[in-house]
Amino acid sequence: MDLKLLLISTLLAVICYSSAQQEGNECIKANAKSCGECIQVGAKCGWCTDPEFLKQGEATSTRCDELESLRKRGCGGAKVENPRGSQWILKNKAVTNRNKGAKKLRPEDITQIQPQKLTLSLRSGEPQSFNLKFKRAEDYPIDLYYLMDLSYSMKDDLENVKNLGTQLMLEMSKITSDFRIGFGSFVEKTLLNPCTGDQNCTSPFSYKNVLKLTSNGQEFNTLVGQQQISGNLDSPEGGFDAIMQVAVCGEHIGWRNVTRLLVFSTDAGFHFAGDGKLGGIVLPNDGKCHLENNMYTMSHYYDYPSIAHLVQKLSDNNIQTIFAITEEFQPVYKELKNLIPKSAVGTLSANSSNVINLIIDAYNSLSSEVILENSKLAEGVTITYQSRCKNGVTGEGEMGRKCSNISIGDEVSFNISITAKQCPKMGKPETIKIKPLGFTEEVEIALNFICECDCHKNGTENSEICHNGNGTYECGACRCNEGRIGRHCECSTNEVTSEDLDKNCRKDNGTDICSNNGDCVCGTCECKKRENPEERYSGKFCDCDNFNCDRSNNKLCGGHGRCECRVCICDANWTGSACDCSLDTTTCLASNKQICNGRGTCECGTCKCTDPKFQGPTCEICPTCPGVCAEHKECVQCRAFGTGEKKETCERDCSYFNLIKVKDRDKLPQPGQAFPLMHCKERDANDCWFYYTYAVNNNTEKEVHVVETLGERICSLWHGIVAEDITELPCGPGHHPHRGWRCGGHCADRPGFAAHLEAAHDHPRQEGVRQV
Repeated sequence: MDLKLLLISTLLAVICYSSAQQEGNECIKANAKSCGECIQVGAKCGWCTDPEFLKQGEATSTRCDELESLRKRGCGGAKVENPRGSQWILKNKAVTNRNKGAKKLRPEDITQIQPQKLTLSLRSGEPQSFNLKFKRAEDYPIDLYYLMDLSYSMKDDLENVKNLGTQLMLEMSKITSDFRIGFGSFVEKTLLNPCTGDQNCTSPFSYKNVLKLTSNGQEFNTLVGQQQISGNLDSPEGGFDAIMQVAVCGEHIGWRNVTRLLVFSTDAGFHFAGDGKLGGIVLPNDGKCHLENNMYTMSHYYDYPSIAHLVQKLSDNNIQTIFAITEEFQPVYKELKNLIPKSAVGTLSANSSNVINLIIDAYNSLSSEVILENSKLAEGVTITYQSRCKNGVTGEGEMGRKCSNISIGDEVSFNISITAKQCPKMGKPETIKIKPLGFTEEVEIALNFICECDCHKNGTENSEICHNGNGTYECGACRCNEGRIGRHCECSTNEVTSEDLDKNCRKDNGTDICSNNGDCVCGTCECKKRENPEERYSGKFCDCDNFNCDRSNNKLCGGHGRCECRVCICDANWTGSACDCSLDTTTCLASNKQICNGRGTCECGTCKCTDPKFQGPTCEICPTCPGVCAEHKECVQCRAFGTGEKKETCERDCSYFNLIKVKDRDKLPQPGQAFPLMHCKERDANDCWFYYTYAVNNNTEKEVHVVETLGERICSLWHGIVAEDITELPCGPGHHPHRGWRCGGHCADRPGFAAHLEAAHDHPRQEGVRQV
């Protein structure tokens, strides 16, 4: 099972790697035949216009490549077509800084969004970004239209609304000095009159515009006071018909280009598209204004509008909706609110006595949030938003369209990026608009598309270069006329499979066409493309490639050259079949400024020492030279036994070698094993021998092998003893019976030893006599 998983993982890795390679160079993969096609592939792609750029066997599409790849292949600077996008701001009026009580401005003179108009020039795959500012203006005008259900169940509510005008004008004056209010009513499509003779009610109607928007609150009270309730046959009301007419009949309602609020008040549900069939009405609502004498006249002719249709019309006309609904129908209208952007739901008391507070709260909620929307985008065009809101809060994706908790006078911004994935049909300019929902202001953006290279303008139609006028010579290549192919349009599509032409594609009259690495087109080999777009076949017969050269460290040409026709062409200061031999001698330079200390030669950046005694990066180390043992004695002593002159500074001064302890002298490395070494025998402060070897291994690391136990102690009693009588004694515990002197048993057994020991005791400072 583990082996199977390993194989699957390996296969997936290979597939992903191959896929990543292909995706990594979309320019070559696109097989672009012209400069215009090339630059539409992506922002990384450029087109080489140099007429001499292509090698034998390379197709015209090889001119299209990533910019860095083109440069490496010898095409750069002015020879590369690589147009870039741009932007121009055409209207950039600053947002209005206005305080309440300041000079009154006309609504059209107030600016809450900046900039207002700009032009973007788009290159495929290259985003163009700009910043959009929004500032909630102080004392901004408000139009509020109160649309009320006048079915019989709303009788007590009407009594409270009759005085709404003056009361609401008073409350709204705390928010704005420019407030207007209007009133409309609705019941249901007119089919039958449900009012009975003993009821004081009027015949049902679909929608009536009672009062056009006005700044006269008393007029509102007067006209609303004259209204009478009506009746209905079923619970859902025809409010959607009324909302549609309020939205699209701007002149009748009196909407200005200011904040537009629609308060929809009812204690019932709603009919929507399809319900008209119950009364025999099948024509879909047309979304147009049908008011005559302020009455909706086509309710019997058109069905109710759909929710989506209402959402569109409310948005198109920048109307923010406040649903003032009784407790019973709250769940229904909360679901509706989720479908209508910039809308709010408030709970209406049974007799509408709380309607003013409901409106104020809903307005504050709606106005504290800004949500950007854009018009329909052209095919292949995408847009992204990033918001920068109050207190450093940022958002991306859908959250990048909005900012919340905005107070009057607050300023927020949005970074907007627009990208074209392709040129639209015919490359015609497009216009899109971006605006905050519920506001009349918008940003108009003209989009121009870069679909051709600049060199296209200088093309020569029916050029002689393109085989007697069979194509247009532009951007360094022929763009063939219909029915012609080949690098120079030299062949008709009918001649492609001619046997005579195929002979020109066989090397040395062999059987393989284009070395099995290409196709014969018009008698000329056009080499195949590899899965890895960085790998290419070339040559008259596609017999060359740039990927079958020697490698070093798993890199083609050692990473220090390029592969041409299966031979490495090395960079400066590199040589060898795989460009893995450096000609730089700085790495061989010793501290005395000599190459390899004068003891060797520099080959491929490494010293080859001619004297076998020397080692190291610059032949500076001689493990077997005199003085080596004495040089390292103190460090070996402190590292191995914790004694000696350097025991206090051992860690600082003696960490330059690797220490390996062995049991006895037989385990020490012997000469000639792998690299030169020195056998050392040194005495410690207590006259004990210790044995070690010093060497520099093949990795230029210093190594010390040391016997982990001390050797023998010197019993050197020079008083009357000749040199050859000096004896080496084991440095172990041994007691001599004479006056506390200690020594090994071997000395004690020698003739005359006791006498000499006595003399040493009597004359302890006598030269050559030591206490042991």
